[in-house]
Amino acid sequence: MPDAFSRTDLPVPEPVDFSKIADDRLAEMRDAAHEVVECHRILANTNDNIVGELIKDTEGFFEWDHYPEGDVFDHNTDSQFYYHAHPQELRSGEHGHFHTFLRPDGMPSGVRPAMVPDFKMPEGENEALSHLIAISMDKFGVPIRLFTTNRWVTGEIWYAADDVRRMLDSFRIDHAQPSWPVNRWVSFMIRLFRPQIVNLLEARDAAVAAWQDAHPDSNVYEDEELEITSYLDINIDDQAAAIEAELSRRS
Repeated sequence: MPDAFSRTDLPVPEPVDFSKIADDRLAEMRDAAHEVVECHRILANTNDNIVGELIKDTEGFFEWDHYPEGDVFDHNTDSQFYYHAHPQELRSGEHGHFHTFLRPDGMPSGVRPAMVPDFKMPEGENEALSHLIAISMDKFGVPIRLFTTNRWVTGEIWYAADDVRRMLDSFRIDHAQPSWPVNRWVSFMIRLFRPQIVNLLEARDAAVAAWQDAHPDSNVYEDEELEITSYLDINIDDQAAAIEAELSRRS
C-alpha cells in the first residue's frame, strides 16, 4: 500500500487565519498550549514521554492492538481514545497515533448522524460514535501530524463536518486512569489545534465527495482505497508562537 500521507489527490485544508479567531477562543488555545507543554515537561522530568507513559505497563507493544486495552473512556463526558501503530512499512514516519471519539450521550443537542446511503443505526444508541481527529506521534512521543480517516478505518458512524466541529468542545477525559498527564494532553491537544481540526474536517468531507464523484459505483465510506481523507503536519511550538503573536498584536 502506498504511503497514505504522500497522496497529492486530497483537498488541502485551508490555512488558519489567526486574526479571525475570536478573543475568547484564542485565549482558550493559549491556555491549552500551556497545558500541553506542561504535560511534556512533567513527563520529561523522569525521562518519560506521552506515548511511553501510556504503554509503560503493557507486556510488549504490538501492531494494531489498542493501548490501553479497552480504550480510555470517560463515562461523564462520553469521550474516548486509544493509541495504536500500523506495521512498520505503513507508519509514514510515525511511531503510532491516537484516535479520538465522542459518543452520542456527550454530543451537543441537535447533532445527528449523516443520512448516507447505507446508514444503519447501531442497536445501542450510544454506540453511534464519531471519530474526531487522529494525532500522529514520532518515536520521541512528540506529535507530528493531525489527520482524518474514512469511515471504514475506525468503524465509526458518519457525521457531517459541521456536526463534528460542534463536538470538539465536548471532548474531555477528566479522570486519572490509566494516566492523568496523557488524558489531559489528549484533551488539550484538541483545544490547541481546534482551528486546524475544523479545516481538516471540511477537507475530509470534500475528499469523500470528490472520491464518490470519481467512483460512482463504489460505496465511498467502505472503499479501502480511500483511507486517509485529510492530513496536516503540526508543531506545538509553532502553534503556541502564532497564538502569542496574535494576542500581542491585539493588546
